[in-house]
Amino acid sequence: MAETGDREKETTLESIINITTDGDVLETTKKHDTAQRVVEQQSAQDLATTTESLPNGPSWSVWSLQQRRLIILMTSCASLLSPLSAQIYFPALDAIAKDLHVTDGLVNLSITTFMVIQAIAPTFTAQLSDTVGRRPLYMGCLCLYMVANIGLGAQNSYTALLILRCLQSAGSSGTVALAYGVVTDITTSAERGRYIAYASAIPMLGPTLGPIIGGVLAHFAGWHSIFWFLLAPAGIIAVLMALFFPETCRKIVDDGSIPPQTWNRCYTNVVIERAAKKAGKDVPFDKRDELSKSRPFRLPNPFATIMLLLQKECGYALLYSSLQACSFYATLSLIPSQFHRIYQFNELQIALCYIPFGVGSLVAAFNRGKMLDSNFKRHAKRLGITIEKNQQTDLSNFPIERARLEVALPTIIIGSASLIGFGWTLHFQTNLAGPLILLLVIAFCLSASLNCVACLTVDLYPGKAGTVSASNNLLRCLLGAGSTAVVVPMISAVGVGWAVTIFALINVVTLPLLWYVMKQGPSWRAETLRQMQEKQAAKAPNAAM
Repeated sequence: MAETGDREKETTLESIINITTDGDVLETTKKHDTAQRVVEQQSAQDLATTTESLPNGPSWSVWSLQQRRLIILMTSCASLLSPLSAQIYFPALDAIAKDLHVTDGLVNLSITTFMVIQAIAPTFTAQLSDTVGRRPLYMGCLCLYMVANIGLGAQNSYTALLILRCLQSAGSSGTVALAYGVVTDITTSAERGRYIAYASAIPMLGPTLGPIIGGVLAHFAGWHSIFWFLLAPAGIIAVLMALFFPETCRKIVDDGSIPPQTWNRCYTNVVIERAAKKAGKDVPFDKRDELSKSRPFRLPNPFATIMLLLQKECGYALLYSSLQACSFYATLSLIPSQFHRIYQFNELQIALCYIPFGVGSLVAAFNRGKMLDSNFKRHAKRLGITIEKNQQTDLSNFPIERARLEVALPTIIIGSASLIGFGWTLHFQTNLAGPLILLLVIAFCLSASLNCVACLTVDLYPGKAGTVSASNNLLRCLLGAGSTAVVVPMISAVGVGWAVTIFALINVVTLPLLWYVMKQGPSWRAETLRQMQEKQAAKAPNAAM
């Protein structure tokens, strides 16, 4: 009866949220003893090419479906702060320059420094979270972000603006990399596509909501009000996470059953421990102490993030993803100037034109996650792999590259074609409906394909998902900053039609990178696994002596 009630509750929750979650998710396959020994000794620096669970072994995560959704919801809300803070600032640039008596170039410098910190900060927070834990880093980032917003709302100095915007960027951008680490902690490969999409859904609203909110606040309440406004959601998120967000880092809590350190507990941990004691189960405090002793504190090494970009297993995929993101950033940055020139729109009208972009990105987040998981199960069925609920898969002989990237290819082609159409509708100054519809399609396709690559990279390195996300963020932000800097000169030189076409052609011309990853990825992973086995075998005699 209790099990029936639980199933009914989950069914009701599914209908309310309107998210379809397949019950028969997750997989495992046969596994050689040697590979299993390697996996047991893997550190955060090892390539996760094999599974952490065996068929019929322990569950990957103790978190229920509802708990996982709430955890992902909180991480998604926290990740919204970074894109929202970046975009909400743009409508106030002229007012800030006037009030602080500085040139437009100096105000634009605050945008550049924001993006530089946005690229660098996650390299530190992500690596720390892989050893210290996700929860402490979340609280630290949110506190830093709130302090920066208080200072920005109260200051009237250009120097203070520049410094505090850097702190604001450091606090907000760190949460984005942490989100991917959390998703990897609590989900397996077979369902990870769906949850990564959910984690990226709310942040996709940032480029849409930011200009609208910023334009309204700057016009009616002054530019200082923008930062006081940002303080409110950050405070709400910080309180909710302090009370209910549990530690998920597997090096600290394993599958979630091991309690974290006393200072790292929240109310959710108290509820879980009470339920365990009520059921007559022992709370494994001894295992917590064992994990703590085996987990030495390490200062973050920013070069580890850079070195990860040089690894064949994910370097090519991250390079293509970042090149594709260039067209994403270029499209966003050209909208204000071109829509003002062609349609004579004011700041608020231009801000409203970002709505199709946000809608397309949001739809892609929910749609693409289901397609990723479906394609994963299709390949598993083709290979005769049994999918078992809440158990991780042995990826050593599984074509994870094809399972993820096959879903991205159609949207890349459609998105590139739509991008070309968008540029030429602006060139010929067509009716507004044309570019807005194409903007929706572009947002859907670009967001969907970027999610596919992000899912692949954390599948390849689940033990250091935060570092992988930081590598992705570093390359994407640096190339994105370059694309926003050159798009206006390109439009002046060759016109908006050809400028946008060039960005679209970059997506198409570099597409063979993904084909190369799909073809060579399994052999790269096999070679890496062989090298790890040889290292472990060489260490074994020394350890015995």
